[in-house]
Amino acid sequence: MTRVLIVDDSATDRRIAGGLLERHGEFELVFAVDGRDALEQVELHLPDLVLTDLQMPEMDGLELVQAIKRDYPLIPVILMTAKGSEDVAVQALQQGAASYVPKRLLARDLAEIVERVLSAASEERGHTRLMNRLRRNVYTFVLENDVTLVHSVVHYLQDAMARMRLCTETEKLRVGVALEEAIVNAYYHGNLEVSSSLREEDHQAYYDLARRRAQEDPYRARSITVEAQLTQSEGVCVIRDEGPGFDPSSLPDPCDPENLERPCGRGLLLMRTFMDEVRYNDRGNEVTLIKRKAVELVPAERPVEDPPHEATP
Repeated sequence: MTRVLIVDDSATDRRIAGGLLERHGEFELVFAVDGRDALEQVELHLPDLVLTDLQMPEMDGLELVQAIKRDYPLIPVILMTAKGSEDVAVQALQQGAASYVPKRLLARDLAEIVERVLSAASEERGHTRLMNRLRRNVYTFVLENDVTLVHSVVHYLQDAMARMRLCTETEKLRVGVALEEAIVNAYYHGNLEVSSSLREEDHQAYYDLARRRAQEDPYRARSITVEAQLTQSEGVCVIRDEGPGFDPSSLPDPCDPENLERPCGRGLLLMRTFMDEVRYNDRGNEVTLIKRKAVELVPAERPVEDPPHEATP
């Protein structure tokens, strides 16, 4: 049975919302009088959906949305809005609330909105449960010399690693930065053979030369291969270009303070900082970036049996 937590400091409004849901379907209802009480109920009786008022003492609806999205990202939250709470409602939607229904339209719209959000959440939960059972994923991309493809492949791999629960949202951004640096290096320094030393001397000349070479042989015919193997414990990404390569031992130490502002060390510093391991092949035309899973990221699925609960609206 679908469990809905109704949060409102008004006993009358709790009864109205609960009665409307009971009239339109089979719901197990749990009630809370404010945001703090709601978080306790979520901890005890993980709901499928939270329906909350915005204006409440102790912890209001906006703070409740923020807390649920942080600690229980798979639980959708629907707002019950009243006249004068429009600005807060917009903030709550921006913070992650799934939908809203004006209190004056509860009788007409509540059941439909709840069913719609539950349907979408069920599909997302099913996808998440499926991803939890995925043991290995392998990708191979062969990119022609088009720098506009870099963002697309980085975004795809970021999402794939997040689905495999290899990184938090913060780590997802950092992983994306590291991957982009590696692929951009393969494009400019590898396939187009444009030296970073030129960028230190003349920034515009660096990009002008890159644009010319992208239209000339043999540079324009070269491609970048991006291979990724993702498991439940680590993500291994290999970026390989078709340029002549370089001597990896000649790379400057990016951690040396004297090199922090030099363009030639920035990418390597970010890669080594944001990934757990970075290594080049002997030829210098292939770099391997490894991100290892550190912590459990997603709350456990609901247990088969929940402790008994007695609550009154």
